[in-house]
Formats: sequence, C-alpha cells, structure tokens
Amino acid sequence: MNIVVLAGGLSTERTVSLSSASKICKSLRKSGHHAILVDSFFGVEELPANIKDAFLSQQDFDFSVEEQEPDLAAVRASRVQNGFGSIGPNVLELCRAADIVYMGLHGENGENGRMQAMFDVLEIRYTGCGYLASALAMNKELTKQIFLQNGILTPRGTTFSKGDPFSRLDGFPVPCIVKPCSGGSSIGLYVVNDRSELQHALDDALRYEDVVLVEEFIKGREFSVGVLDRMALPPIEIIPKGGIYDYAHKYQAGWTQEICPADIDDDTAKLMQTEALRVADVLGLEVYSRMDFILTEDHQAYCLEANTLPGMTPTSLIPQEAAAAGIGYDELCRRVIELSCQKYEHE
Repeated sequence: MNIVVLAGGLSTERTVSLSSASKICKSLRKSGHHAILVDSFFGVEELPANIKDAFLSQQDFDFSVEEQEPDLAAVRASRVQNGFGSIGPNVLELCRAADIVYMGLHGENGENGRMQAMFDVLEIRYTGCGYLASALAMNKELTKQIFLQNGILTPRGTTFSKGDPFSRLDGFPVPCIVKPCSGGSSIGLYVVNDRSELQHALDDALRYEDVVLVEEFIKGREFSVGVLDRMALPPIEIIPKGGIYDYAHKYQAGWTQEICPADIDDDTAKLMQTEALRVADVLGLEVYSRMDFILTEDHQAYCLEANTLPGMTPTSLIPQEAAAAGIGYDELCRRVIELSCQKYEHE
C-alpha cells in the first residue's frame, strides 16, 4: 500500500509526533508498504510528475524528543512556502494519492478531530478514530461530563477560563491538578499543593489555551490501559523517578520506570481493563486508544482521560502493552492499518 504517515504540525507535541511517525514509517516499510513521512505544517515543496512515485522515496530521518516542548513561533516563522494555513504545500495532494493516511499527529489539529473532519469531506481514508470521537476525547471537560453521565469514576473538576475571577475557585479543595483543557503530553500541567501556588499554575496553563481544567488530586498509583480492536491490553504502571509524570518524564529514556504487565492482582487488572473498554465504548473510540488511570489504596480506579492517537515513540506506553500481549511493534502498526481499512469496508 501507498501510505502517508502524517506528523509534525503546529502542536506543542510536534516533536513527539515526529518521533512516533519516524518509527511508524520505518516499521511499515519493513512490512512491505511504500510509506513516506509528511510534516503536515511544512509539507513537500515539489512533487514528481507521477505523484505515485513520491511513495518510492527512501527518506532518511531520525527524530528524538527534547526535554522542553518546541518553540512554535520559531517553527511557524521558518516555513518558506505558505500552503493553506496550518497545512503545508502538497500535503492534501499526497494524502489523496495515498491508499490510507496513518495519523501520526499528536495534540491540536491531530487529535481534536479537525483533520479527521477535513479528510472525511475529501474522502481521504485515515487510521484511528473519526472526527467526533476525537473531538470529544480531546476536550477534557466534555470527556469528564460523559464519564459522569455513564457512571465512570473520574476526579471531580471544574473549568477556569481566561478572564475569570480567581475567587471562582475559592471553594475548590487543594491539593489539586491544573492542566489545559485540550492539551496533551502533560504540557502546562501543575500539581498545586498550596493555594498560594494556584494563581501561578492557572497563569501558566492559560498560556497554552484559554480554558483550563482544575481537578481534585487523587492520591494513588498511575496506570494506563490500551485498547486494540475491542481488546484491552495488559495495564502498565508508570512510576516517574522524581516529580510528576510530565513532558520530560514521558519522553526522556530512563526518567520513568514502567512496569508491564503491572504488578497488580488479576481482579484489579480486569477492573481497569473493563473500565478502559467502557470508556472506548461511550466515547466511540475506534481501532486503538489508551486510557489513563489513578488507582487508590482502596482499589478505586479513577479514569483521568482517553488518548485517541497514543504515542508510538521508543518510550511510549501502548507499544509496551501490546508487546506484553504478544504483539510486537511491527505487528501493532500493521494491525492499526488493517483495522482502519476495515472501517471503510463497512461504509
């Protein structure tokens, strides 16, 4: 198959996306596909006379994730050709020529459903969830409302918008969590231990978007559970080596201890797997996804959020979970392609 692995873009997670996509692209080539990596923001300056020849390219790439998120103003200023807004030159032409687009994007315009909606209108096939499920899962406020309506245990929370009076949070208990409402990779996330820290946390999180989520702090162990084709993968426990599971801990090798399968009893593992499947069901998540949990001492599993395009970097969680279930990285990539193609066979 001719496959565009779409990555990059203008999200704060662009380098995470490029790291994931480079590994995915190499894997798909090993499986015999003609796969090319395309940065959705920079695009491709020139196309061959026969656009299908573009898929024969033997790109040489190797992206890694730095400790800090990228400077998006500098990224935006460095594009030579204009393209269409956040879409670079020839991106849509290549995606239309592909048999399918592997969504290697993370964050804004990758996981929020906008790109998926555009592809639906243009009849471009792509991997993973559709636009509606993507939009619902990306917005943590909407996700929380859906969880509560369906009896899925989740921390209490409220939103705080730019311009709201600080007094709006007078009754909210501390410690608490502050994070962008539609962000990812823990960028802009704060654990607030004292009310005097709350204003600073809000100000910082509001640099990333105009609405943030303020959530009760749940003390416990952190886990993640992937779902692949209606099958819950083995839970993985995440133990940051100092501090919280933030951007640096997620993508720097050796900063976090990850145990998979997690050292928990079967009943607890099944509880989180069952809840992960319920989350996938109520949000309408297709093909694959990953749910994050906090497990308390009394074995209550609080679902924090759902991830519709789980990372596929060398330190990412879902490849480790799949491996524990006997599914290697190359097979995981193939399964994502196959399952996504099956979505279109039923239309």
